[in-house]
Amino acid sequence: MNIQSVAVFCGSKKGKNPIFVEHAVELAKLIAILKLKCVYGGGDKGLMGAVANTILENAGHVMGVIPELLIEWEHQHDGLTELAVVPDMHSRKKMMYERCDAAIVLPGGFGTLDELFEMLTWNQLKIHNKKIYILNSGGYYNHLKNHLMLMQREGFLYDEVDDRICFCETPIEIFNRIG
Repeated sequence: MNIQSVAVFCGSKKGKNPIFVEHAVELAKLIAILKLKCVYGGGDKGLMGAVANTILENAGHVMGVIPELLIEWEHQHDGLTELAVVPDMHSRKKMMYERCDAAIVLPGGFGTLDELFEMLTWNQLKIHNKKIYILNSGGYYNHLKNHLMLMQREGFLYDEVDDRICFCETPIEIFNRIG
Protein backbone atom coordinates (compact mmCIF):
# COMPACT_ATOMS: atom_id res chain seq x y z
CA MET A 1 0.00 0.00 0.00
CA ASN A 2 1.33 3.41 -0.91
CA ILE A 3 0.61 5.74 2.02
CA GLN A 4 0.55 9.43 1.10
CA SER A 5 -1.73 10.79 3.80
CA VAL A 6 -2.76 9.84 7.31
CA ALA A 7 -5.68 10.89 9.45
CA VAL A 8 -4.71 11.51 13.06
CA PHE A 9 -7.46 11.21 15.65
CA CYS A 10 -6.60 12.50 19.11
CA GLY A 11 -7.72 14.58 22.04
CA SER A 12 -8.35 18.30 22.13
CA LYS A 13 -6.85 18.08 25.63
CA LYS A 14 -3.32 16.96 26.52
CA GLY A 15 -4.22 14.43 29.20
CA LYS A 16 -2.27 13.95 32.42
CA ASN A 17 0.59 11.70 31.33
CA PRO A 18 3.47 13.63 29.69
CA ILE A 19 4.10 10.69 27.33
CA PHE A 20 0.91 11.62 25.44
CA VAL A 21 2.39 14.93 24.26
CA GLU A 22 5.87 13.40 23.79
CA HIS A 23 4.44 10.73 21.48
CA ALA A 24 2.24 13.25 19.64
CA VAL A 25 5.28 15.41 18.90
CA GLU A 26 7.43 12.42 17.89
CA LEU A 27 4.66 11.12 15.60
CA ALA A 28 4.23 14.55 14.01
CA LYS A 29 7.97 14.85 13.31
CA LEU A 30 7.90 11.47 11.57
CA ILE A 31 4.88 12.50 9.49
CA ALA A 32 6.76 15.61 8.36
CA ILE A 33 10.03 13.75 7.68
CA LEU A 34 8.17 11.16 5.58
CA LYS A 35 6.41 13.97 3.70
CA LEU A 36 2.97 12.57 4.46
CA LYS A 37 -0.07 14.81 4.41
CA CYS A 38 -1.80 14.88 7.78
CA VAL A 39 -5.57 15.26 8.08
CA TYR A 40 -6.80 15.97 11.58
CA GLY A 41 -9.60 17.65 13.54
CA GLY A 42 -8.55 21.26 12.97
CA GLY A 43 -8.08 22.38 16.59
CA ASP A 44 -5.12 24.20 18.12
CA LYS A 45 -5.39 22.80 21.67
CA GLY A 46 -4.31 19.58 23.33
CA LEU A 47 -2.78 16.73 21.37
CA MET A 48 -4.40 18.06 18.18
CA GLY A 49 -2.48 21.31 18.54
CA ALA A 50 0.75 19.48 19.38
CA VAL A 51 0.48 17.34 16.24
CA ALA A 52 -0.42 20.21 13.91
CA ASN A 53 2.15 22.65 15.28
CA THR A 54 4.98 20.12 15.16
CA ILE A 55 4.23 19.12 11.57
CA LEU A 56 4.06 22.78 10.53
CA GLU A 57 7.33 23.58 12.38
CA ASN A 58 8.94 20.81 10.32
CA ALA A 59 7.66 22.10 6.96
CA GLY A 60 4.90 19.50 6.69
CA HIS A 61 1.41 19.65 5.23
CA VAL A 62 -1.56 19.74 7.62
CA MET A 63 -5.23 19.79 6.69
CA GLY A 64 -7.71 20.49 9.46
CA VAL A 65 -11.37 19.55 9.27
CA ILE A 66 -13.51 21.23 11.90
CA PRO A 67 -17.29 21.39 12.27
CA GLU A 68 -18.84 24.82 12.72
CA LEU A 69 -20.07 23.95 16.22
CA LEU A 70 -16.55 23.13 17.45
CA ILE A 71 -14.76 26.25 16.23
CA GLU A 72 -15.06 27.84 19.66
CA TRP A 73 -14.72 24.59 21.67
CA GLU A 74 -11.54 23.31 20.02
CA HIS A 75 -10.21 26.72 19.00
CA GLN A 76 -9.74 26.38 15.27
CA HIS A 77 -6.10 26.42 14.21
CA ASP A 78 -5.44 29.47 12.03
CA GLY A 79 -2.00 28.52 10.70
CA LEU A 80 -2.74 25.31 8.80
CA THR A 81 -1.85 24.47 5.21
CA GLU A 82 -5.57 23.84 4.62
CA LEU A 83 -8.67 24.19 6.79
CA ALA A 84 -12.12 22.90 5.91
CA VAL A 85 -15.04 24.11 8.01
CA VAL A 86 -17.85 21.59 7.66
CA PRO A 87 -21.46 21.68 8.87
CA ASP A 88 -21.35 18.79 11.37
CA MET A 89 -19.40 15.90 12.93
CA HIS A 90 -20.56 13.40 10.30
CA SER A 91 -19.22 15.60 7.52
CA ARG A 92 -15.95 15.96 9.43
CA LYS A 93 -15.43 12.21 9.82
CA LYS A 94 -16.45 11.47 6.23
CA MET A 95 -14.02 14.06 4.84
CA MET A 96 -11.18 12.83 7.06
CA TYR A 97 -11.74 9.21 5.99
CA GLU A 98 -11.90 10.17 2.31
CA ARG A 99 -8.66 12.17 2.49
CA CYS A 100 -6.49 9.55 4.19
CA ASP A 101 -4.84 6.28 3.27
CA ALA A 102 -4.57 5.10 6.90
CA ALA A 103 -5.60 6.35 10.34
CA ILE A 104 -3.55 6.82 13.49
CA VAL A 105 -5.34 7.05 16.83
CA LEU A 106 -3.63 8.73 19.78
CA PRO A 107 -5.06 9.10 23.28
CA GLY A 108 -8.26 11.09 23.48
CA GLY A 109 -11.78 11.15 24.82
CA PHE A 110 -15.25 10.37 23.53
CA GLY A 111 -14.71 12.08 20.18
CA THR A 112 -11.54 10.10 19.50
CA LEU A 113 -13.30 6.83 20.34
CA ASP A 114 -16.27 7.82 18.19
CA GLU A 115 -13.96 8.41 15.23
CA LEU A 116 -12.13 5.12 15.86
CA PHE A 117 -15.31 3.04 16.11
CA GLU A 118 -16.97 4.65 13.13
CA MET A 119 -13.91 3.94 11.03
CA LEU A 120 -13.84 0.33 12.30
CA THR A 121 -17.53 -0.08 11.50
CA TRP A 122 -17.03 1.32 8.00
CA ASN A 123 -14.14 -1.14 7.55
CA GLN A 124 -16.37 -4.02 8.62
CA LEU A 125 -19.13 -2.91 6.22
CA LYS A 126 -16.56 -2.62 3.38
CA ILE A 127 -17.24 1.10 2.94
CA HIS A 128 -13.46 1.44 2.98
CA ASN A 129 -10.51 -0.77 3.81
CA LYS A 130 -8.05 1.54 5.55
CA LYS A 131 -5.73 0.21 8.22
CA ILE A 132 -6.02 1.75 11.68
CA TYR A 133 -2.95 2.18 13.89
CA ILE A 134 -3.51 2.80 17.60
CA LEU A 135 -0.66 4.46 19.47
CA ASN A 136 -0.88 2.87 22.90
CA SER A 137 1.09 5.61 24.67
CA GLY A 138 1.86 4.58 28.24
CA GLY A 139 -0.65 1.71 27.98
CA TYR A 140 -3.55 4.12 27.45
CA TYR A 141 -5.43 1.68 25.21
CA ASN A 142 -4.65 -1.57 27.08
CA HIS A 143 -8.25 -1.93 28.33
CA LEU A 144 -9.64 -1.23 24.87
CA LYS A 145 -7.36 -3.85 23.34
CA ASN A 146 -8.47 -6.38 25.94
CA HIS A 147 -12.12 -5.59 25.28
CA LEU A 148 -11.71 -5.91 21.51
CA MET A 149 -10.08 -9.31 22.04
CA LEU A 150 -13.03 -10.29 24.27
CA MET A 151 -15.44 -9.27 21.50
CA GLN A 152 -13.45 -11.47 19.11
CA ARG A 153 -13.34 -14.46 21.51
CA GLU A 154 -17.08 -14.20 22.17
CA GLY A 155 -17.85 -14.25 18.44
CA PHE A 156 -19.15 -10.71 17.92
CA LEU A 157 -16.66 -9.65 15.24
CA TYR A 158 -16.65 -10.57 11.57
CA ASP A 159 -12.85 -10.32 11.25
CA GLU A 160 -9.87 -10.80 13.51
CA VAL A 161 -8.99 -7.65 15.46
CA ASP A 162 -5.50 -7.70 13.94
CA ASP A 163 -6.98 -7.59 10.41
CA ARG A 164 -8.22 -4.04 11.03
CA ILE A 165 -6.21 -2.58 13.91
CA CYS A 166 -2.52 -2.49 14.70
CA PHE A 167 -1.64 -1.56 18.28
CA CYS A 168 1.79 0.10 18.55
CA GLU A 169 3.71 1.20 21.61
CA THR A 170 5.80 3.93 19.95
CA PRO A 171 5.39 6.30 17.00
CA ILE A 172 8.33 4.76 15.12
CA GLU A 173 6.68 1.32 15.40
CA ILE A 174 3.68 2.67 13.47
CA PHE A 175 5.82 3.69 10.53
CA ASN A 176 7.79 0.45 10.65
CA ARG A 177 4.48 -1.40 10.23
CA ILE A 178 2.68 0.83 7.72
CA GLY A 179 2.86 -0.63 4.30
